[in-house]
Amino acid sequence: MTWKIPLFKMYWDDDDVNLVSDTIRSGMNWAVGENISKFEESVASYIGTDYCLMFNSGTSATHAALIAHGIGGGDEVITPSFTFISTANASRVVGAKPVFADIEEKTLGLNPDDVINKITPKTRAIMPVHYGGCPCRIEELREIADDNNIIMIEDAAEAFGAAVGEKKVGTFGDSAMMSFCQNKIITTGEGGAIVTDSRELYEKMKLIRSHGRLETADYFSTTAVMDYVALGYNFRMSNITAALGISQLRKVERIIKMRKIIAGLYTNLLSEKVPEISILAAPDGYMHVHQLFSVRVPDRDGLMQFLTENGIMSKIYFDPVHLTHYYRHELGYQTSLPVTERVAKEIVSLPIYPGMPHEDVYTVVQAIADYYLVN
Repeated sequence: MTWKIPLFKMYWDDDDVNLVSDTIRSGMNWAVGENISKFEESVASYIGTDYCLMFNSGTSATHAALIAHGIGGGDEVITPSFTFISTANASRVVGAKPVFADIEEKTLGLNPDDVINKITPKTRAIMPVHYGGCPCRIEELREIADDNNIIMIEDAAEAFGAAVGEKKVGTFGDSAMMSFCQNKIITTGEGGAIVTDSRELYEKMKLIRSHGRLETADYFSTTAVMDYVALGYNFRMSNITAALGISQLRKVERIIKMRKIIAGLYTNLLSEKVPEISILAAPDGYMHVHQLFSVRVPDRDGLMQFLTENGIMSKIYFDPVHLTHYYRHELGYQTSLPVTERVAKEIVSLPIYPGMPHEDVYTVVQAIADYYLVN
């Protein structure tokens, strides 16, 4: 379907096209090259960590992080169910068990009180999610991890550039995953990263992402024979992709500012015109980057159908993982998460992207107001 108002559009300019084109025109180093290390250094500097490693997706990055942290069979990892399924599946693919804790309603992130309730002697890690670009209660979760000698891996897929006070998301965990999928704050089409201050984790993940190969030079440009010292995967980001990442990162603050303007316009208009809607606001001192603009509404399915009929795309982020067929019927999860399940029945994400015309925001809001006027 061709949407009159799509859920998102990628933000790009001639700098993106030129840097990618230059890399292609070089005729060399499309898979591995200097753009990767430049992108890694730039992201580490921007987030405020010592190290960054690029991967071909956020999912691959999370998988590699769990392996590097030594998490595997018999271990438990506490995660929210209110997330994209890869957050939980990453634990499954390394043999660990995802344990779902409930969320709280302010940030839609893990509820620290329920996390404490879910800790057992098998708990090795907590994997909090920063929903939609809003930091979760990450400082409290960090304290819980420290008090219980538990690893914390941040899922910051949707929150690149978000912060609590002066401290950016991604610097609270022992490591953190970033996503550069097409609808994220900055995008490489597909791609992801791990940031960390640990040299040990950094070296382990370098092996994991490239077949366990001990690389002393560019594999494709040297005659040297390299040894394979661990089990690894092909999780590498390409040099072409990294070129796009470099260009995108150069304008990240402008991108975030544009998103915040659109979110502010939505908030003002919806507050005025549609009192039935509950708008999600970040706590004081939290910097929300608005990768999603999600609201809680009555009769969510009816509203979404009405918006679709008017050419306006909306989407549910997220259906709870513990209620999917795989977790409920194949794995036998019978978890009760009352807040997660209540929020998931009411949540809907509305169109938002940098450069979204203000008249489109007015159109979306008026359509929502029209729906509740007669329903």
